[in-house]
Amino acid sequence: MLDLVTVPCLADNYAYLIHDAETGQTAVIDVPEPGPILAALDAHQWRLTDILITHHHDDHIQGVDTLRAQTGAMVLGAGADAHRLPRLDLALDEHSSFSLGREFARVIEVPGHTIGHIAFHFPDSRLAFTADSLMAGGCGRLFEGTARQMHASLQKLAALPPETLICSGHEYTASNLRFAATLEPDNPLLISRSTEVAEKRAKGIPTVPVPLQVELDTNPYLRAHLPALKAAVGLPDADDVTVFAEIRARKDKF
Repeated sequence: MLDLVTVPCLADNYAYLIHDAETGQTAVIDVPEPGPILAALDAHQWRLTDILITHHHDDHIQGVDTLRAQTGAMVLGAGADAHRLPRLDLALDEHSSFSLGREFARVIEVPGHTIGHIAFHFPDSRLAFTADSLMAGGCGRLFEGTARQMHASLQKLAALPPETLICSGHEYTASNLRFAATLEPDNPLLISRSTEVAEKRAKGIPTVPVPLQVELDTNPYLRAHLPALKAAVGLPDADDVTVFAEIRARKDKF
């Protein structure tokens, strides 16, 4: 099992460190800024060997070159997005797998937020790094992709084992759950989750990662197939993608 450390960065971003204790290999997923990541590495006395990039947005990659220069770590990211990512040592696609220490990772293409967005799944450690695709209580804005693409991407992630920890890229959970409550105000699991999130944020505790099962129970974008959600947006007979698109459009105006 890999060790996991959640690293707050910038105003509301998260990077993640994962570490294989036997081999000493350590990876970071996304680099919003190098300082907090270097501090976390120093605190745990870990040496960075790999930098994994989920997508090209500046708040996920702007610290990559500095971190690479200071650590000598290899950089891995989507080959399809290589033209707008920091220089890649290993270009990946959905057919790719790679190892960190003793554990293999699978690459999942999750277009929607951006066309070239990828996620990283470490099945043995039950970890999925989803950045701005599947987010805690929500999903990323459709800056480049379509609702159909994002819905398909989220269905891939929803099919992972329910105990998988979803490690997303931002501290947007409270806002996402406030919106979710407009659609399912009587969902008891959503009510209890909202209370827990409020308590964590009051103490400055990150609300991520979170088990996939919690997302399946409370995240409206994973629930667009349910009759109650279809009725809530006034589309009782619509297909799942149409309902998903309506939920996303409502959130954009929320």
